[in-house]
Amino acid sequence: MTASYAFTRPGRVAAATRERVHRAAHELGYRPDAVGRALRSGRTHQLGVVFSEHLAYAFDDPQAARFLAGVAEVCVEEGRGLTLIPTRGDAADAGRVLSAAVDGFVLWTTTEDDPVLAAVAGDPRPAVIQGGPPHQGIACVTQDDYEAALAIASQGLHEGRTPVVISFPLDRDREHMVTIGGNLPPHAPFPVTDARLRGYRAAVEQAGLSWAGTPIAVVARNTQRDGFAAARELAPALAPDALIIAMSDELALGAHQALRETHPEAAYLGWDGSPAAQRLGITSVTNPLRDQGRRCAQLALDPDRPNDQEIPWTITAGSAPPHPAAEGR
Repeated sequence: MTASYAFTRPGRVAAATRERVHRAAHELGYRPDAVGRALRSGRTHQLGVVFSEHLAYAFDDPQAARFLAGVAEVCVEEGRGLTLIPTRGDAADAGRVLSAAVDGFVLWTTTEDDPVLAAVAGDPRPAVIQGGPPHQGIACVTQDDYEAALAIASQGLHEGRTPVVISFPLDRDREHMVTIGGNLPPHAPFPVTDARLRGYRAAVEQAGLSWAGTPIAVVARNTQRDGFAAARELAPALAPDALIIAMSDELALGAHQALRETHPEAAYLGWDGSPAAQRLGITSVTNPLRDQGRRCAQLALDPDRPNDQEIPWTITAGSAPPHPAAEGR
């Protein structure tokens, strides 16, 4: 009992006795068994972060890294460890997640039909998802993507430019395609993709333009490489004054690199408010993913914490040159 208290409740053991116990443990090469402690207490003091993307995405994508940094900040403040739990889109995902030795889950946004959602919702450990989809038994931290998409697209279309869209994946198949708005399915299982497409469509139609005929490139991954490839495919059909409406700054930056020589008068809209996009004059929605990461971690560690406020968004205007037609008016 005294030896146990020396490690687990040191305040209950006299200093001299505690020193003798630690000295004996050192001589014997003994260390408390963390696994045994977890089995006895039912707590691991670890928070699990579940990524529906390739695990390297958490480090390669600037916004995912910001989100993870927000989660990590809270873990440090609360004295918790952080465990990254990758998924691969296969039948073993749910079991892989549930077998993780963690006290709660933070999930990166995924699709409505992801079986991990039902598995986590049925587990007694608390869970929070960033960006949705909403699911019974899982708290959700997000922003109003529809309103933000409507606002930024409307702002760009005021100059009379011809819109094209570079979109996130529609579903778990992540099929790359170049199409038009009229050929898209009425609903995308990725909730972030769905909300932003609906916002862009509303802005295009309110500007008196045809959404059905609007060119759209759907990428497989949110990377500059995918944005570059999508813009290259769109380029032959683009008007000189095209408005490239991208669902992220990474996609917008890739598109800018692909089109800067062939379409120097094109304008770009992004999402995330990244410094790199601002330097190129790309107007962007601020997406405070670090704040969302903090909120998710706080809720996963304290499920009774109030969560009645959406994360606010704003639009950061770029410094790109105006549309040539606007200069003549």
